[in-house]
Amino acid sequence: VPQLTHSFLSVAAEKVTSLGKDWHRPCLRCEKCNKTLTSGGHAEHDGKPYCNHPCYAALFGPKGFGRGGAESHTFK
Repeated sequence: VPQLTHSFLSVAAEKVTSLGKDWHRPCLRCEKCNKTLTSGGHAEHDGKPYCNHPCYAALFGPKGFGRGGAESHTFK
């Protein structure tokens, strides 16, 4: 069994509050791409966190016609 260091435990134990809940800092992740998010630095849809760009914009933002921004990003 690997030994966990004190510094790892300190970081893992840090909590952030977002979407009306407390999260372990590493657990607050984008629902689509799994990127680690910061409290207040992300979007929300149906109570789930998403990074602003490109995930939230591509999934829920206005649909563009290939203008080159996040709105033209598509997920497969």
